[in-house]
Amino acid sequence: MLSDAELLAVFLRIGVTGKSAVDLARDMVEHFGSLNGLFQASVTQFSAVHGLGPAKFAQLQAVMELAKRALAEQLKAGMALSSPQVVKQYLQLSLGHKSYESFTVLFVDVGNRLIATEELFRGTLTHASVYPREVVKAALRHNAAALILAHNHPSGNPLPSQSDHALTRTLKSALAMIDVKVLDHFIVAGNEVYSFAEHGLV
Repeated sequence: MLSDAELLAVFLRIGVTGKSAVDLARDMVEHFGSLNGLFQASVTQFSAVHGLGPAKFAQLQAVMELAKRALAEQLKAGMALSSPQVVKQYLQLSLGHKSYESFTVLFVDVGNRLIATEELFRGTLTHASVYPREVVKAALRHNAAALILAHNHPSGNPLPSQSDHALTRTLKSALAMIDVKVLDHFIVAGNEVYSFAEHGLV
């Protein structure tokens, strides 16, 4: 299996004067601390590394978007329940790089196929206000049979807070009134994903 630097070298194709593509890729990983740090970088931060620039930044964003769309296709084919790993990978690409807290909902039909993904609430680094009424309205709008809840922790800690537990219970109760199930609640923190379902919490 290729290392992170070797995979990045394939993406870069060429290096810069005095450095091979692999050397440049290693510099990138070291500079940003991790792949996730690289993905979180703004175009200005990215371009500050010698050998990189707006064109490479756009290419990297395109690669990430293609990967996200490929995973979304699998979810739309009915893998929302049968392949939790695909859901995790999709959410990592969607939420793992965000510097702000985002509350996103995946709407699922009776065949466990993904209908739509929608960011319903956006907050600060530490808190996002989530209104159950708006989640219920969105579920009805999409005619969803079930939902997968997800939000990120930009702090890097994937463990749920007491408010995360309370929110999950509140949303579960509110959605039960319209016969919509909560399949899972994922917390994304960089490369780590916490599943409420895997811990018996939904």
